[in-house]
Amino acid sequence: MDDGTLAARVRDAVAAYWATRDKQAGKQRSSGAADQGARSAVTGGAQMDAFVELATDLLVDAGVRRECIFHQKALELPGYFRPTKEWDLLVVRDGQLLVALETKSQVGPSFGNNFNNRTEEAMGSALDLWTAYREGAFNRTVKPWLGYLFLLEDCPESNAPVKTREPHLPVFREFKDASYAKRYEIFCRKLLRERDYQAAAFLMSDRRKGAAGQYTQRAEDLTFSLFARSLAAHVSVYQGTRNT
Repeated sequence: MDDGTLAARVRDAVAAYWATRDKQAGKQRSSGAADQGARSAVTGGAQMDAFVELATDLLVDAGVRRECIFHQKALELPGYFRPTKEWDLLVVRDGQLLVALETKSQVGPSFGNNFNNRTEEAMGSALDLWTAYREGAFNRTVKPWLGYLFLLEDCPESNAPVKTREPHLPVFREFKDASYAKRYEIFCRKLLRERDYQAAAFLMSDRRKGAAGQYTQRAEDLTFSLFARSLAAHVSVYQGTRNT
């Protein structure tokens, strides 16, 4: 997939994300069972499906057979601290895990509480999987590729400086007055530097302009292009991937 096609597909996925959220929120309002606040557009799931479909196409382009790619079902992997954890996309070939992908998003207004939840989820999932891998729960010859994709609403609240509470000890300098957008960028970067995930992409999109597929990538080391290249390179290195 060339760069132009990839950029167009990402725009389509962003537009699909906002369209799915709006559709789910509308259905819940019409049924009279809408959740409080923006949660009504989150609990229905499937907002990031277009990104998972794009990742699937990237894998197929790299030579992976579709029957080795799992989405929507058979997504459980063994853990170390818990029996299993469901991922958003898996590639399993010849009984070995090649790829595990996690996709997350956040839309206001509750950026503070959700930021803590998202970071704890991502760190915990990686720790659980890598510990299970170390203990021999799966794979003898292949080290899995873990990917993390995050889409954040681009709005005044996500871009505003946020004060940190330091009643006893100082926080790291990079977090002082950092907006939630900056905090997520830092978080995704640290996931890579700590080798918890092999690739991470961080996108931002305005609610109104996002309906037309508009998005921004503020960190050159967290672009979807680099994410896609890492994914394709990983599955391509295994002998026979293109022919099995």
